[in-house]
Amino acid sequence: MADNRRRKLGQLAATAICGNDITSSCLYVSALAIFYAGKWAPVSLLMVAGVLYLFRSIYGEVVGALPLNGGAYNALLNTTSKYRASVAACLTMLSYMATAVISAFHAMEYLHELWAALPVMWATVGLLAIFMVLTIIGITESAVVAIVVFVMHISTIALLAVVCLCHLLSNDLDILVKNFSLPTEGNLVAALYFGFAAAMLGVSGFESSANFVEEQKPGVFPKTLRNMWIAVTAINPLMALLALSLVPVVQSEGPQRALLAEMGAVTGGNWLRWIVSVDAVLVLSGAVLTSYVGVTGLVRRLTLDRCLPQFFLATNRRGTSHRIIVAFFFLNVSVLFLAGAESTSLACVYTLSFLSVMALFALGNILLKVKRARLPSPTRSSWFAVFVGIGAILAALVGNTLLSLSKNRTDLLIFLAYFGSAMTVLTIMLCRISLLKATLFVVRRVTVTLHRAMGGVADLIRGKIDQINAQQVVFFTRGDNIANLNNAVLYVQRNEHTKRIKIVTVVKDRAEIPARLEKDLAFLDETYPMIDLEFVIVDGKFSPKMVRDLARAWNIPPNLMFIGSPEGKLPYDLGDLGGVRLII
Repeated sequence: MADNRRRKLGQLAATAICGNDITSSCLYVSALAIFYAGKWAPVSLLMVAGVLYLFRSIYGEVVGALPLNGGAYNALLNTTSKYRASVAACLTMLSYMATAVISAFHAMEYLHELWAALPVMWATVGLLAIFMVLTIIGITESAVVAIVVFVMHISTIALLAVVCLCHLLSNDLDILVKNFSLPTEGNLVAALYFGFAAAMLGVSGFESSANFVEEQKPGVFPKTLRNMWIAVTAINPLMALLALSLVPVVQSEGPQRALLAEMGAVTGGNWLRWIVSVDAVLVLSGAVLTSYVGVTGLVRRLTLDRCLPQFFLATNRRGTSHRIIVAFFFLNVSVLFLAGAESTSLACVYTLSFLSVMALFALGNILLKVKRARLPSPTRSSWFAVFVGIGAILAALVGNTLLSLSKNRTDLLIFLAYFGSAMTVLTIMLCRISLLKATLFVVRRVTVTLHRAMGGVADLIRGKIDQINAQQVVFFTRGDNIANLNNAVLYVQRNEHTKRIKIVTVVKDRAEIPARLEKDLAFLDETYPMIDLEFVIVDGKFSPKMVRDLARAWNIPPNLMFIGSPEGKLPYDLGDLGGVRLII
């Protein structure tokens, strides 16, 4: 209940939390695009902005219809099975992990340029710990830090752009002419393609807002998408064009590091280079905060859906999920020391993860259109936008895979290792009934051999199975026909660990109860002898308040309550129901 009383995030705060991640991309994405696309880098970056424009409507439609934390996981959970949705959850968690480690490590590398005595590894641990504490204090309090960092970053980029433009107006354009006279390596199509694929790294953070939408005020989410798109469209191509006008393109083994700081030194001198470097430290640190906020919302949602141990649901007196935050900190630290000075190899995990998440979100949009066509949403994306968007993401995914293979095949192995580990944990949780039953079978066989030596263990496991299956779930029906009721029972049987279903109909007058409803439920009760169906009639009007009252009275969380797709427009947002899920 503490979460409902906390202050919601406004437009500036929500934009700052995810904007620090996506706008920090200008510190490295211009150099990446120039390295792969050369003089065509601004075009590649504009292509990225075009793809991001399509995803504004894709994200807007899904989150508008399902305004709950979880991002791609939430989209797939309400349109397909829980296991498939868990794939998106694993990829999202990997993306946040890689974002936190890489951003913190590079922030400390920038600071090391200003303070040579700084121990980069331990400073990175310290930065991760600072943002762990800020997130535990509370999202609205940590949002103040995000706002300060975001405003300073945008101001620094604006200052750099103005100084660079003034320098160009008072000098000739020889460097720009020289850079544009260089021949394109390979061919134009390949340059644009690989430049586009590499530049897609610059949109990481766009998916973050969907993972903490419940902490945002009504109507804020689509504005965060618009603001991030404007920032990416305005900043990244401009920085690439200014770089081509000020810094000679050098054919080397990798992208030029600290390109924006070098631009500042060329146009303003060391004072501007110092300002840009400090800004890099701050905004990359802000991207660490984005990871903490995003992963907290996602893991809490996974825990509520019983995909992760209920241990993570505990909150402190400030209403924050401190166990999730602390666990994420230790995971990041372990990865940091495992990778050591080569932590930049996590860039493969970083890129492949968040691009896969965006592709799965677009898939969730397609399934929403097909399976939940009647579900209202304030935003609608066209089929053209969805298919072009998902095609562009898949193209970028292939391009980055090819680039990784051309540099270091072990990068892909790292990605597969982390992804496999995450999926193993979630698979164990989702299949724990089957695993427990298999364990029970083994125990029984051993018990026969050892003459009841293992009988106590068998009883314990049986009790655990009964405890899990004892959790009752609720399906609200308006008098659905027997086919819909049967589909609801089948969905619960396949996706939830329970043998008890409470079928509830809410009426203002008992005369509204369909005559055949009780007989149909009696028939289904006989058809599924392993499922205990309980029919309950509730007097009143179906509403979020009624859902909360029933949840308290029956001790059944809203995440284990289901409804069919509503016809027409609901008088309230689906998010007001507190997590009630659609299954028909």
